Amino acid sequence: MGQVLDRLQDKKWRQGKIRKITDKAFESLKNEEEKAQLTFEDLYIAVLLVYNDLNKHLPGPHFDPPSKDRVKQVMKECDVNPDGKIDRDEFYEFIKRMTGDTFTIISQGMIVTLVVAPMLAFAAMRAIEGVPGVVGKVARKLPKSVYVSLITIALVALCNWMQRISYHS
Repeated sequence: MGQVLDRLQDKKWRQGKIRKITDKAFESLKNEEEKAQLTFEDLYIAVLLVYNDLNKHLPGPHFDPPSKDRVKQVMKECDVNPDGKIDRDEFYEFIKRMTGDTFTIISQGMIVTLVVAPMLAFAAMRAIEGVPGVVGKVARKLPKSVYVSLITIALVALCNWMQRISYHS
């Protein structure tokens, strides 16, 4: 678990991964006639593709892509040489700005899943061990790792279920 948390906090590692993703996306979207620069339409497609992948592959709630107005605003902020087009380096900054809040929410959810839920499970186990009768005996005989894993899975499932309910209402 320590290695996972180190990876979450390693800024160079994250920047390298983001750069690899943005370079791949840039290559797939760039228009050869435009000398490796993306137009607004290309950028909006890129944002839709990125948010589609985020929602497909990462844990947490569904993230709606930003509006076209937001994309235009960030495009203007990232367009260092105001030519109305985005080159590879500007695209990297553009994607970082567009997804910054999303990655913060995902990281917070992962910390809750990896740190807080097991701590709550361990505290609950201690409380249940003190219950007289069959429940306390079973809790004392069950290996701590199994118990904490089961409670953590149950808490994560409950959180996901609550998020789905709040998303659909």
